[in-house]
Amino acid sequence: MVHRYPDRALLKPLLACPVYCRFCFRREHVGPDGGLLNEAELEAALTWFETHPQVGEVILTGGDPLMLSPRRLAHILGRLAALPHIHTLRIHSRVPVADPGRITPAMLAALTVETPLYLCVHANHAQEFGPEAAPALRALHGAGLVLLGQSVLLAGVNDSEAALEALFRTMLAHRIKPYYLHALDPAPGTARFAVPDARGLELLRGLRGRVSGLAWPVFVREAPSGGGKHPLGPAW
Repeated sequence: MVHRYPDRALLKPLLACPVYCRFCFRREHVGPDGGLLNEAELEAALTWFETHPQVGEVILTGGDPLMLSPRRLAHILGRLAALPHIHTLRIHSRVPVADPGRITPAMLAALTVETPLYLCVHANHAQEFGPEAAPALRALHGAGLVLLGQSVLLAGVNDSEAALEALFRTMLAHRIKPYYLHALDPAPGTARFAVPDARGLELLRGLRGRVSGLAWPVFVREAPSGGGKHPLGPAW
């Protein structure tokens, strides 16, 4: 668990992912052993949320929460949704684009809760949205989830106006609202993907007026001290 902001906290129920990204800032923690919380550890985490009424939003991350079995995910979401002070649930995942076959009827049932549930879909390039992703995302939207998009600005991958425009337009076409464009976290071994913040702002400035406001994410960088996300702009 990570409790960084007064009103929200992260819960990491596992450390497995459908893909292992070379730029990941958790690259030293995620891995094939899965890092799955055992029953006692999960119960301790859920009890923490029960006893901290000031926390109203829970963000499930990891690893990728949609790598859990539908039964286990339903248990976690059900416990959290039953707490009267939890008003927002959020899941961050690459599964809908990286492994859309996991979006089964059982998974959709597990994601159906009364508490508003937001799904942040991580994708960095329009080409990630293969033909299998479209029905999975449509099913998630149909199940009542609000779909948000998050991406990392990566040198040699999406650091051009054309690539970002295609990415944001593709997200909108799949009912995903671009939410965050992250500056790269300086994890060991990731320097080749770094894009200067000034270049990121230049790219966004070039897109201003070319894409709808619906396609506009917030460009952010994590504070090195762990103080949260600092908006970088646009500021013109």
